[in-house]
Amino acid sequence: MQLEPIQEPGTQDRRVRRSRAALMAAAVRLVSERGTSDIPVTDLAEAADVSRRLVYLQFGDRDTLLTEAAIDLVRRELLPRAGDGGDTAEGVAALTRHFAEHRSFYRPMLTGSCAFAMTGTLNKLFGSLNRPAVSKLFGDLDRQTADDLSEFIAGGAATLVNNWVIDGTDPLDPEELTNRLLRLASTLTSSHRGRSAGGDAR
Repeated sequence: MQLEPIQEPGTQDRRVRRSRAALMAAAVRLVSERGTSDIPVTDLAEAADVSRRLVYLQFGDRDTLLTEAAIDLVRRELLPRAGDGGDTAEGVAALTRHFAEHRSFYRPMLTGSCAFAMTGTLNKLFGSLNRPAVSKLFGDLDRQTADDLSEFIAGGAATLVNNWVIDGTDPLDPEELTNRLLRLASTLTSSHRGRSAGGDAR
């Protein structure tokens, strides 16, 4: 009987993390280069230097891998630039610059087979970022209403971003979309405050 080699604690976890990272990086690169999310699993595995079997073990299917790659890209590159939500203008500018910079990846992702899953996941992620602003603007809301309102606002903003990424004129102008989104935020804020002040007056 052949014994398995003794591994240091955490060795397998490090291997799993490395192979996942390699697959997600390969997914972003191949989708960006080819302009499509219809990438064969074999190509993804070869680009990451792993087996096809490992793709299925780690992610279950190709579309889950692609969606996870998109979320990983947002977490690694966008969220650190967007800050903690204290500076709305800087956060919005970081968002538009990120999507313009990675348009060659996001455009096929938003029009391919995993578009629905990716959009839903991004809406939840951005909705969680909206919660501090929603709480500040609307005051003491119950948790469910705050979560729903955060996702509702994120969904509207995501629609504008998605349409811009898919149909916008090349090259994309992040400053132009930033200004549009900030005008909407300002309109929403001033409208709500105006109604609140009117209600207090009565």
